[in-house]
Amino acid sequence: MDLATIIGLVLAWGALLGALLMEGGELRVMINLPAALLVFGGTIGAAVISFRMNQIMEVPSILSIAFREKALELPDVIRQLVRLAEKARRDGLLSLEEESRRLHDPFLKRGLRLAIDGTDPELLRGVLETEIQLLQARHRAGESIFITLGGFAPTLGIIGTVMGLIHMLANLSDPGKMGPLIAGAFIATLYGVSSANLIFLPIANKLRMRSSEEALAREVMLEGILSIQAGDNPRLVEEKLKAYLAPRLRGQSALAGARR
Repeated sequence: MDLATIIGLVLAWGALLGALLMEGGELRVMINLPAALLVFGGTIGAAVISFRMNQIMEVPSILSIAFREKALELPDVIRQLVRLAEKARRDGLLSLEEESRRLHDPFLKRGLRLAIDGTDPELLRGVLETEIQLLQARHRAGESIFITLGGFAPTLGIIGTVMGLIHMLANLSDPGKMGPLIAGAFIATLYGVSSANLIFLPIANKLRMRSSEEALAREVMLEGILSIQAGDNPRLVEEKLKAYLAPRLRGQSALAGARR
């Protein structure tokens, strides 16, 4: 699990509820089923209208990405590529055939097999770059669902507030009900704004970050595969791929890690 996502949600909602309690409010006052139905039901309905049904059905799997730690760490990817470069340099490119079968990452496995099959380097680069672009397009589609939810939720909250105020104005003959009706009307706005800014938009940002990280890992794999195919020295492969790392992560030798 990605602790940053979980801790962030707990802190955000804890701050909201903590502020309410510190001001002497009560949690039961914040529960308004009609407002929740309008805001959340209306937001989801508007999102369903905006996307294809197969995209909506993928929301649970897209959402899980925001709660999982990223599987690809760049230092690990570089160590693996340097190890493959060492083996190819020592035993020849065809010796990686067996290694490719044991790889878990489908992108790296496909690229390595294309290299082993003698695919032209420019064609190999084009194939893998297209795959990276399509990966990013799929990720943008998932991210846009949560951006859309974050855009509709506050608007539905305002609609709920307007409906509540209309109901209040229809009961001006009973001044005793005006206070609870006004409070109930503004709860819809609270639902919409808080869900947008504390759930939907942060998750969209996390998905965007995950997409960038995965695309970068794929670019490292692409450059590593092309270097292996070209027969580059493993030390050169390491130095070339280390350019993708933050300066603080460049100290340890991938060659030392690859040999262990």
